[in-house]
Amino acid sequence: MMTDLPLDQVRTLLAVVDEGTFDAAAAALHVTPSAISQRVKALEQRTGRVLLLRTKPVRPTESGEVLVRLARQVARLEHDAHAELGLTGSGEPIRVPVAVNADSLATWFLPVLSRVPQEPRLCFELRREDEDHTAALLREGVVMAAVTSSPDPVPGCSVRSLGRMRYLPVAAPDFIAHHLGGPLAQVLTEVPVVVFDRRDDFQDGFVRRLTRGRSGASALRHYVPTSEGFVEAVAAGLGWGLVPEPQAEPLLRDGRLVGIAPGRPVDVPLYWQQWKLDSPALALVADTVTATAAETLRA
Repeated sequence: MMTDLPLDQVRTLLAVVDEGTFDAAAAALHVTPSAISQRVKALEQRTGRVLLLRTKPVRPTESGEVLVRLARQVARLEHDAHAELGLTGSGEPIRVPVAVNADSLATWFLPVLSRVPQEPRLCFELRREDEDHTAALLREGVVMAAVTSSPDPVPGCSVRSLGRMRYLPVAAPDFIAHHLGGPLAQVLTEVPVVVFDRRDDFQDGFVRRLTRGRSGASALRHYVPTSEGFVEAVAAGLGWGLVPEPQAEPLLRDGRLVGIAPGRPVDVPLYWQQWKLDSPALALVADTVTATAAETLRA
């Protein structure tokens, strides 16, 4: 129950996590470091769990993340209540932090922001993260909502299906002429490949499907950690790669890219996860996101 978790202690925990140290949290809350330490210790005693790892900077434990998320949600509800009562500062915008994967940002998500009604006034804080990892930012309470590839809701969140982002395996014509002369399942294990970053195993997964699990993509790989740069790297002939259909289509028409595995697209289902809050601002964003996704993503 809320009465079992004193809000001053929960807010103090959030301040320590956000500021990184007990001293910085004390300065932010205009109290002594001793008071900060006592509040956190009291909250740990009340919950019977260690809530913080006393590292530099301080990090929440798994139990601490639950309370940090609660603190952020309470702050959001307080802000919305103040806005409805006319108690906020004149013209103060509502901040909406959202985690979005790079390919969605580069293709369909940014138009969402221009379509969200501007009353109330919103300020978007976008966090770029791979769709397989955006849910972690929700669990930590860093963002209010996220585009994810997981249909399993983060605790305290609801989930809506957005549709499927289609990726096409492509390469530049010169690259194909020089490197793709044999059976695809064999040559893709040996030729250069473009990947987003060191956590990206998307291309490896495609090759594993072709080889029935025997091998992933080649170790000859170029890391290009932007969506637009990734596409340009493939078009420049650095390697083959899986490119979002909206980015690939104009280059396929121009002949700068050629499909290397016709009939073998890869569809990634995307979901919208958000806090379960009765927040008008968040509801506006969610409705606009799902409507835009329905127009642009595959069903």
